[in-house]
Amino acid sequence: MEERLFLFFGTISHNHEFVYLAHMLFATLIVIFLARMTVTSMRLVPTGVQNVMEAFLTGVLAMGRDTIGKEDARKYLPLVATLGLFVVVSNFIGIVPGFESPSSFLDFTLALAISIFVYYNFEGIRRNGVVKYFGHFMGPVWWLSWLMFPIEIISHISRIISLSFRLFGNIKGDDLFLAVVLMLAPWFAPLPAFALLTFSGVLQAFIIMILTYVYLAGATHISEEH
Repeated sequence: MEERLFLFFGTISHNHEFVYLAHMLFATLIVIFLARMTVTSMRLVPTGVQNVMEAFLTGVLAMGRDTIGKEDARKYLPLVATLGLFVVVSNFIGIVPGFESPSSFLDFTLALAISIFVYYNFEGIRRNGVVKYFGHFMGPVWWLSWLMFPIEIISHISRIISLSFRLFGNIKGDDLFLAVVLMLAPWFAPLPAFALLTFSGVLQAFIIMILTYVYLAGATHISEEH
């Protein structure tokens, strides 16, 4: 089915890697453009793009305060908000006929999941030290440490699979669903589908952001966790 779909970037090359990279770079340019639009003409009373972006950042910050505390929520806001904005833009691209969501490629979602995995573990080690950080993998009862440590390691590695395949599966399914609807009824029937896919794109970005905050909280607030 995907080979019969028209893609603007596919007219240049049908190579899988090229199409993926082209859509990813396109999403990156949109995010940079939105950020530039927000800060170019900032006003005390926000309007337009600035108003939308401030509402978005306020929501992300409120989410972080409930998850990791006010101070750390502000500290990690640039990371989490950028992830959320990048993912939601990547998801929305696929709703427009002629484009494909970068997040419907496993390469994209896997790289995203590995980046989050590496960063929250790095922050956990940086804040607590190597011994204390990996020590909390052994659980609260010392005589069960031989069992808890490998379970915790597997649990953390499985987060890569969970994050990448959740986003990939949902967005890939959405793209295929939209393709079928457009082929069967290309004019009026897709309108409810567009609304559904827009909601799904926002939801997947929300999940990425909240899980990033949760993973950071678990890695940095070891004392509170126990």
